[in-house]
Amino acid sequence: MNKTSDNPRVIVALDFPDGEQARQFVARLTPGTCRLKIGKELFTREGPTLVRAFVEQGHDVFLDLKFHDIPNTVAQACSAAASLGAWMINVHTSGGLKMMAAAREALDASADQRPLLIGVTVLTSMSAEDLRETGIDVTPEQQVLRLAALAQKAGLDGVVCSPREASVLRDRFGSGFTLVTPGVRPQGAALDDQTRVMTPGAAVRDGAHYLVIGRPVTRAADPVAALAAINAEIQAAIA
Repeated sequence: MNKTSDNPRVIVALDFPDGEQARQFVARLTPGTCRLKIGKELFTREGPTLVRAFVEQGHDVFLDLKFHDIPNTVAQACSAAASLGAWMINVHTSGGLKMMAAAREALDASADQRPLLIGVTVLTSMSAEDLRETGIDVTPEQQVLRLAALAQKAGLDGVVCSPREASVLRDRFGSGFTLVTPGVRPQGAALDDQTRVMTPGAAVRDGAHYLVIGRPVTRAADPVAALAAINAEIQAAIA
């Protein structure tokens, strides 16, 4: 399959229980048709070896470990992630301005090809009630805006957000502020554990730059065809 563009928008979430299943799945994908996300479960089982392997195969890897700790620890973790060749890494914006600034400064100093540094705002599985249970008595959208402003102040490249906040964030922070959106489901797909969702075409029209999509691709009867259909929908939306 040929590349869909020089900047594929889909990041396929490799939410597999072990590296062998992930390798078998990725072997079916052509670099340039999508990017790959390695999260906590897979990284904890397989470590950095899998990241390096996919990078060496020509894939862009989003290392989704959501660092959240004291500033020095997060800075060192970001430097380590950059050394693996990750294309994108992320931190929790709730770690605060000093922590995010330390992460950005570490990447600026340590990487020849600096990864994108993205801040996690409000998880797409969280509702207003969930936020209230943690002592945050505002809507998810209000909290996302608050944390995104902090991320921009710290010099991050953008944020992870629900696609339902994408248009507001684009208007507030401009098109140069990268928006990465989980909670994207093709029409008719199961919602699984997401509560604030949108279709791929609608998400990019509203300003999302990259779409994290897992089960609608990884559990499809024909993952390559499912990915191609999503890419076609995105291309039609931005044409």
